[in-house]
Amino acid sequence: MIYADNAATTKMSRSAINAMLSCMENFWGNPSSLYDFGQKAAENLNRAREIIANCIGANSSEIYFTSGGSEADNQALISAAAIGEKHGKRHIISTAFEHHAILHTLKKLERKGFEIELLDVHEDGIISPQQVGEAIREDTCLVTVMFANNEIGTVQPIEEIGKICRAKKVLFHTDAVQAAGHLPINVQTQNIDMLSISAHKFHGAKGTGILYARKGIPLTNLIEGGAQEKGKRAGTENLPAVMAMATALKDACDNMTDNNAKILALREKLIDGLAKIPHSTLNGDRNNRLPGNVSFCFEGIEGESLLLLLDDKGICASSGSACTSGSLDPSHVLLAIGRPHEIAHGSLRLTIDENNTAEEIDCIIKSVGEVVEYLRSISPLWKDKISGKREFILS
Repeated sequence: MIYADNAATTKMSRSAINAMLSCMENFWGNPSSLYDFGQKAAENLNRAREIIANCIGANSSEIYFTSGGSEADNQALISAAAIGEKHGKRHIISTAFEHHAILHTLKKLERKGFEIELLDVHEDGIISPQQVGEAIREDTCLVTVMFANNEIGTVQPIEEIGKICRAKKVLFHTDAVQAAGHLPINVQTQNIDMLSISAHKFHGAKGTGILYARKGIPLTNLIEGGAQEKGKRAGTENLPAVMAMATALKDACDNMTDNNAKILALREKLIDGLAKIPHSTLNGDRNNRLPGNVSFCFEGIEGESLLLLLDDKGICASSGSACTSGSLDPSHVLLAIGRPHEIAHGSLRLTIDENNTAEEIDCIIKSVGEVVEYLRSISPLWKDKISGKREFILS
């Protein structure tokens, strides 16, 4: 099996598993308990908080543990909206290709009377700082722009956007779920007020994540109950998963330079190989993207069929189309960058990591080429294009 869907989830690393098992065996007490056994668990929780804070340039008191990136996104946006509402500010700026954890929360806030402005995305998949600056108004209470896109992998100018927001005294949140552990993050130098992270994107455990909130930002509780996480997220902390997350994030940050050098070489080889398939196109800027992300569209095929046939060949990948939800709608991300519906339906996302090999990349290139050729050979639409009855969209 060739695993090339690391943007969906990563395999837990051995060091993260060991950290989790050690915690389960030795520090299974409740961190909120006052007796020694509970306090040893609390010490480990605090140590994990410090490790994570150091990885992103934060203070440990600014780190809140959540169930993952979606919860962190929800809490960040709802908190910023509550702050804005107190000051009569109900305008929120985001982008048209955010993760649904952001977009759905914005829809919820819109129903509560907030004005949501979604910035258009350029064909290269990049939001410009100028766009953000021009959109900010006197009543803007929040700008939320993802660090790196989960489908096409494009990396946004976070530091510049954050600088504009800081100068205009507008809170800036970024969904860094795809970026953490893969790109350098420093919340201080990048002018980030709030940031969301999910552990299973960098070889940690599923079901745990982080919300960074700059000191002085009052958070709105999503879960009421005990006083855990400084009273802002009730529920006994999942210490084994938190320890695994801290270990995985530190490993990823410590080895980022070497890992990315290897991954980038594989990514370029993969892009070059897939680009040779006629009537195909890379989605998003080739260079300003996550090290392991390769997103292509192939004219004349359906992404769902491509995935199933690749699975038969032992390759795990994903499509921009919402096939898993039973929807026939193409990816909102691909539509946002201007891909026509017909082209967006034929999308393929391959996301590799340091565990992939050059031999696997060769196999992926060969297999994708074979599957695309086969699907086109049985497509009436493709036959019409070949015969000239229909025009090609991709050159």
